[in-house]
Amino acid sequence: MNVERAETIALKAVAWLLANEDLRSVFLGATGTSEADLRSRLNEDAFLVSILDFLCNDDAWVTAFCDEHGFDYMDPMMARQSLPGGAEVNWT
Repeated sequence: MNVERAETIALKAVAWLLANEDLRSVFLGATGTSEADLRSRLNEDAFLVSILDFLCNDDAWVTAFCDEHGFDYMDPMMARQSLPGGAEVNWT
């Protein structure tokens, strides 16, 4: 997956997250991010990685997001790994 496609998936995840009032509240509460911060940081790769990390925390969220946008269920994780700073960390 190239960076441009990864950014597109991440930005769609942001829009999906903002449209879901319950999930938006969970994300904002868990991260301490305000809605204004969320919107102002859309051009930061590290922030987009954090959005995809959050989305990938729950299979039901991944499924709902991907079904709504016609993505493969692996696309959010592949997008995360394709963004700068999003490579999978191996601690061993």
